[in-house]
Amino acid sequence: MRSSLSARELAAGALFAGLIAIGAFVSLPLFGPVPFTLQVFFVLLAGLVLGARLGALSALAYVIAGLVAPVYAQGASGPGALFGPAGGYLVGFVVAAFVVGWLAERWHPSRFVPLLGIAVAGLVPIYAIGATWLAVQLQSLNVQTVIWGGVVQFLPADLVKAGLAAVAARALLSLPLGLRALS
Repeated sequence: MRSSLSARELAAGALFAGLIAIGAFVSLPLFGPVPFTLQVFFVLLAGLVLGARLGALSALAYVIAGLVAPVYAQGASGPGALFGPAGGYLVGFVVAAFVVGWLAERWHPSRFVPLLGIAVAGLVPIYAIGATWLAVQLQSLNVQTVIWGGVVQFLPADLVKAGLAAVAARALLSLPLGLRALS
């Protein structure tokens, strides 16, 4: 495995880190302290298009940028936001981009249904890490509250985002941009 990134890879990773940040600006409050955003769409798309390594690095770059710049949901930034109730979802983004990218690299899907399946699989680490961290932050052992507040309320919209990421990835990967070569 190469240890350095090409200028093209750096640009693509930075682009997706920026897109994840833009997705945070679409932020709607829901039940509980974690808002609805478009970040999941861009995280899943990063994994599908960039692959495991570069997709995860782009999500990690976003998380690191949020330590110093107000790019998290609702304009939040800093360690307090990262270690707050939504912090597990931010960490989950990095893992999800890696998992989605890893699956995409192994299967090289080009049709909608396999791309959708891979994108949906990326929701698992986001919810697992995010809801677990949310439970810790809320000091709640009530599984029903954590599952509702940390997973169920987001699931319908996140399934739509996964579908849109699959459609967008299919379109992007069919263009002569050389994106498959990045993964």
